[in-house]
Amino acid sequence: MLGGCTAPPAAGPVVMPATAPAGPGLSIRDGKLYRNGRPYRGVGANYYDLFQRILRNPKDDSTLRGLEALGAAGIPFVRFNAGGFQARDWKLYLEDKTEFFRRMDLVVRTAERCNVGLIPSMFWTFVLPDLVDEHRDQWGNADSKTIALMRQVVRDFVTRYKDSPALWAWEFGNELNLALDLPNAQKFRKKGGTQRDDLTSAHAAVMLREFARAVREHDRRRPVLAGHSHPRFCAWNNTHNHNWKEDTRQQMVDILLRDNAATDDISVHLYGEDANTREMARWTDTHAGFLRVVRKTASDAGKVLWVGEFGVGLQPDQDEPRCRRIFEDLLADLERADVDLAAFWIFDLPNQPQWTVTPDNARAWVLHWVAAANRRWNRLALAPPAGP
Repeated sequence: MLGGCTAPPAAGPVVMPATAPAGPGLSIRDGKLYRNGRPYRGVGANYYDLFQRILRNPKDDSTLRGLEALGAAGIPFVRFNAGGFQARDWKLYLEDKTEFFRRMDLVVRTAERCNVGLIPSMFWTFVLPDLVDEHRDQWGNADSKTIALMRQVVRDFVTRYKDSPALWAWEFGNELNLALDLPNAQKFRKKGGTQRDDLTSAHAAVMLREFARAVREHDRRRPVLAGHSHPRFCAWNNTHNHNWKEDTRQQMVDILLRDNAATDDISVHLYGEDANTREMARWTDTHAGFLRVVRKTASDAGKVLWVGEFGVGLQPDQDEPRCRRIFEDLLADLERADVDLAAFWIFDLPNQPQWTVTPDNARAWVLHWVAAANRRWNRLALAPPAGP
């Protein structure tokens, strides 16, 4: 019997935004997050392996103990891969749904007991077409077998867990936007792939629209999130000119609005050691400057700002104090930018030793800082607006 956690509480044409201010999980009203009927801002953790370990090995309950540790540390929610990474990872779902969801139930029930919210990232990679013998361009066909399978997965998840207090929001996948309209897309095709396996922004618009509609058919209240990274510094030019020329600030704003049109959020990922001039935006040289523009874009569109990954890895040429300073600065930038929701990368992922955070390793301080940030952020969320 796992212990150590508190008991849970009792149990537009594109997308209908979440609006109800109360009920399980999160909701949105006027572009702001609410939890339990009160304004909310939060910082959580990415826990990629939360379901993956028990999916691979039903006897491995180590991540359930990890969820307990996060609850005890005051981390309010986790983002996790709720499906497969490779096509073979969907085998259990396709062949034995009862067993698949028995294992997922263990995650959800533990989260309920430990008072940790869940943001499942449903389609971490784009392998569903491989399961139904279609090319990946069928993500862009609303009548395809790929989209039909996506709807089935969403229906099975949402109808099973929509009444759970642990479910906070529904995310499509991980960094889809970085794969779109690439001038060198042929380099990233699967083995035996053709031009029909090159993903485009037109395909993404359909897959996100249909995902949002599928969720809304069963859950009209919780936020629907995209899961994107920050746009490439050349994303607009990738699409329109098929080159790597740097985008202007307005072109980046246009890409943010295009790629997040179907969801309730503007979604970006942000890492402390990445210079803006290298990966994100060449019109600013600070994370703070980048976040100010993204925050305004989200607010003007009536959307929440979701930083689904942020952090800094302890690289071989970095010492621990420098790593802490970078993380502290990044967390402060997120706070000053009035980010609604963010999650650090990564809790308990042994194959990324430079990133992984556990309660007993050298990066345990991240848990303390994030717990403290949650207390500050929620005081700010509940504070009345400043006067003129």
